[in-house]
Amino acid sequence: MVEQDNAAGLVHARVLDGQGGARVITQAELAGLQLGEHESLWLHWDRSHAQTQAWLRERSGLNDFACDLLLEENTRPRLVPLPESQFLLFLRGINLNPGAQPEDMVSVRIFAEERRVISLRLRSLRATEDLVARLAAGTGPKNAADLVLYLAERLTDRIQAVIDQLTDTLDTEEERVDAEEGYAPEHASLLHLRRRTAGLRRFLAPQRDLFALLARNGPGWFAGEDSGYWNELNNSLIRYLEELELNRERVALLLEAEERQLDERMNRTMYRFGVVTGIFLPITFITGLLGMNVGGLPGADNPEGFFITCGITLAVAVGQWLLYRRLRWV
Repeated sequence: MVEQDNAAGLVHARVLDGQGGARVITQAELAGLQLGEHESLWLHWDRSHAQTQAWLRERSGLNDFACDLLLEENTRPRLVPLPESQFLLFLRGINLNPGAQPEDMVSVRIFAEERRVISLRLRSLRATEDLVARLAAGTGPKNAADLVLYLAERLTDRIQAVIDQLTDTLDTEEERVDAEEGYAPEHASLLHLRRRTAGLRRFLAPQRDLFALLARNGPGWFAGEDSGYWNELNNSLIRYLEELELNRERVALLLEAEERQLDERMNRTMYRFGVVTGIFLPITFITGLLGMNVGGLPGADNPEGFFITCGITLAVAVGQWLLYRRLRWV
C-alpha cells in the first residue's frame, strides 16, 4: 500500500467517486481541485509534521478554533459541532502497532462536512489502512458520512478482540484457583489486567456517549439511514463496557482470593510459631532459673543434676504437647 506526500505530512488523499471507489490525488492538486457532483474528498494527515500544521492553518479553510482543537496535544473522545453543518469528531482505537500496549489507545481526529473529511493521526492506524484497501477495491464508503462511519466501525470492531483476550486470561486464572488448591495468581499480572481494563474504560465510556449523540443529533447530510448504524455502534460499546466492568470485578475477586490465601498462610505460620513459643517458654524459664549464678541451686553438687534437669525439661515439653493435643491446638 503506497502512501503519498508522506514527507509533507499527507498520508492519504482520495477523491471518493460515490460508487465505493476513489482516485488518488497529490498535495499539489489540492489547490485547484474541483469535485464532481457525487464526489467527496478525504485527506488523512500525520499530525506530527510541521507541514500538516501549516496546511491546516493556512490552506484548509478551517477557522483557528477548529485548527487549535485538531492540533491539541492531548484530547479525549468527544464531538464538537461547528457552523454550517460541520463538526469535529475525536475517536480512540486499539493500538495495534508493534511493541505497543492495546490499552495505550491511538486517536484519530476528524473534521467532517458534507463533501470533505480531514483526518489526523499521530501513530499508524489499521482502520485507515483497511479503508484505503476497500477504496482501492471499489467497495469502500461512497461519501463523507459513510467514510466517518466506516472509520468508527473499524476502530470499534478491534476492541472486541482485546476484551476477549482479557476475558480468556481471567477464565484461565479462575479455573486454576478453583482446581489447584493453594494456587494464587501472580499479583503483578492481576494488577496489569486491572490497569488494562481501566485504560480501556477511560476512553470507551465517552466514545459510547458521542455515538449515541451522533445517532440523535447528527447534521442533516450526516443523519438519515446511517443513524441505525451509529445506534449499533453505541450498543456495541455499551456491551464492551459491561464486559470490562465484569472483568474488573473478576480481577477484584481474584485479588481478594490472593489476599485470603496470603492471610491464611500467614496465620498458619504465626500459629506454628505460637505453638513452638508456647512449648519453649516454660523450658526457657526453667533453664534460665537454673542457670543463675547464685548459691543454693538444687542439684548443683549432684553429678546427675544435668541429666535430671534434662529429664524434667523433656517431661515438661511432652506434657505441654499432650495438653495441646487434648485441647486440639495442634
